[in-house]
Amino acid sequence: MIGEEGALLNVVNDNKIIIPLHKPGLKEKYFFLFSGLVVSIPITFFVNIFSSHLCFLLPVFYSELCAVGFFAPFIEEFSKAYPLFYRHGETEKSIFILGFLVGLGFGLTEFFIYVFGGAPVSIRLPGIFFHAASTSITAYGIATNRAIQFYLLATALHLSYNFFVAFGDLFWFIVAYAFLIMTYFLSWHLYHKTSERAAGSVQFS
Repeated sequence: MIGEEGALLNVVNDNKIIIPLHKPGLKEKYFFLFSGLVVSIPITFFVNIFSSHLCFLLPVFYSELCAVGFFAPFIEEFSKAYPLFYRHGETEKSIFILGFLVGLGFGLTEFFIYVFGGAPVSIRLPGIFFHAASTSITAYGIATNRAIQFYLLATALHLSYNFFVAFGDLFWFIVAYAFLIMTYFLSWHLYHKTSERAAGSVQFS
């Protein structure tokens, strides 16, 4: 419905509010990219500290594997997707793009944190787009009203990638990069499945 000044209004029909479709502009896209950049800082340090305390009884290698390979994927994937649950009137494609941007921002900040901490650039560089791809997978689930399934899928891919990278040997790197490529491809595939239809709402009951 159009208001007197040409503004789109919500319409109440049979006790339901009809929200007009909204496509995020450039400023909103920058905001979601920036939110990923910002949220990465506390989450990265929190995961390292919190999960290390939970895994302190294990030997050093297994403690790191427990922290990075197990706890990090669950916490990070939820943290990245969290802002998307409260977007209304978005299309499937716009939710997917916003998820990709949040993940991209998260990956960029994490990249610089680890590289400045001494991690090899070659190891950390693929993670930038891995975070973007994995978050977009969860975003697809939110957009199609299957948030839990696709969150768990993104988490499983993240967990698998982290787990095999942690071993460090060439063979395990190859396995890890197989999961990396799989995540990239799945993100690309799901993007082409999105449409300009209204994104589905998440049902918890």
